[in-house]
Amino acid sequence: MALVTTTEMFKKAYEGGYAIGAFNINNMEIVQGITEAAHELNSPVILQASKGARAYANSVYLVKLVEGALALYPDLPVALHLDHGPDFETCKDCIDNGFTSVMIDASSKPFEENIEITRKVVEYAHAHGVVVEAELGTLAGIEDEVKVSAEDSSYTNPDDVEEFVGKTGVDSLAIAIGTSHGAYKFKPGTKPQLRFDILDEVVKRLPGFPIVLHGASSVPQEYVKIINEHGGALKDAIGVPEDQLREAARSAVCKINIDSDLRLGMTAGVRTVFSENPAAFDPREYLKVGRKNVKDIVAHKIKDVLGSEGAAL
Repeated sequence: MALVTTTEMFKKAYEGGYAIGAFNINNMEIVQGITEAAHELNSPVILQASKGARAYANSVYLVKLVEGALALYPDLPVALHLDHGPDFETCKDCIDNGFTSVMIDASSKPFEENIEITRKVVEYAHAHGVVVEAELGTLAGIEDEVKVSAEDSSYTNPDDVEEFVGKTGVDSLAIAIGTSHGAYKFKPGTKPQLRFDILDEVVKRLPGFPIVLHGASSVPQEYVKIINEHGGALKDAIGVPEDQLREAARSAVCKINIDSDLRLGMTAGVRTVFSENPAAFDPREYLKVGRKNVKDIVAHKIKDVLGSEGAAL
């Protein structure tokens, strides 16, 4: 099976009350861990690369790594997505070089400018058979070059969504309902709570339209603990409760982005090997452990959070 767009994925997810996992990729081991788990659980999957990932690994390598996974698992529905495309040129480059989905993130711009930039990307993408995600509202936190303070973040205004989607022709919409980027999403002692009232109102305004959640890593504490026990210093790293993500997936949320959790799993594996065997120097030895953690995390998300197990059948 060649790479697919998210159109059919999202249609089935919306109707089935589950979400597709959009996992960020940066190297071979992460691609392997994600796709092995998705294959074994018969789950469609979105592999997404940020601007930072493309700068680190080179977009050509990332595309070829994904093509390699498709050669191993030809029946697995896989979309290759640009995460947080900062401008038209970046989106165009991905569209021209094999990506089947792109996100244009002009959410920091004034509303009308966001519409104008997004519409330009949509026109080019649709002419090339590629789908587009955009964003309304601004998430706090840090992910690669996306850095937004809590003071500058803003919830999505449901009054804006119909106009935005109608004027841009965008295929899916990322909204801000209380998730945030990175591993430090909430202050210690607070009870994280997503704004389901905003989500419900957006669903009323856009019935049947696929919604996306960014910054949805849950920051599994077992991996934070492993990292800290082996020389790390991840104090007060707190993520989004998984039961709230499952609730969102039963609604209109068809795509849930997960990045920090994979980074934590990979780091926990590498730190464990170096701590327990200081003489280790073979990358295959320590990256293999990190890869296994990535696979375990993805499998857990598919089965217990996203609800997408078996959806590829």
